[in-house]
Amino acid sequence: MDSFYDLLQKIEKRPAMYLGRHSIFSLQAFLDGYYFARRELGVPLTEQEAKFQEFLQWIRQKFQVETGQLWASILLFHSADERSAVDRFFSLFAEFVNQEKVREFDEKRVESGRML
Repeated sequence: MDSFYDLLQKIEKRPAMYLGRHSIFSLQAFLDGYYFARRELGVPLTEQEAKFQEFLQWIRQKFQVETGQLWASILLFHSADERSAVDRFFSLFAEFVNQEKVREFDEKRVESGRML
């Protein structure tokens, strides 16, 4: 089975196939359904799925939104239209993943006692 991040890459490459249309709210509905199905089936979240929840909070912090506004609404507000909001979602997700990799690398260096 592909990882959650692999699924997101597939959606990025062919959004209409997975979402029906290139829409930030369709993406949100898809992901909400994905998490709902896992919860209903009693399937625990993978590490990537749990990290993705942090990404949604990261979006709120990045755009300095303190309300409970949906992440899709935040991205649409900061984009020209729904299509560009979807594109922005994926570019922000790549930024988040890269930051996480750097943070994890730094933590491993500190744990091993090596400072470069």
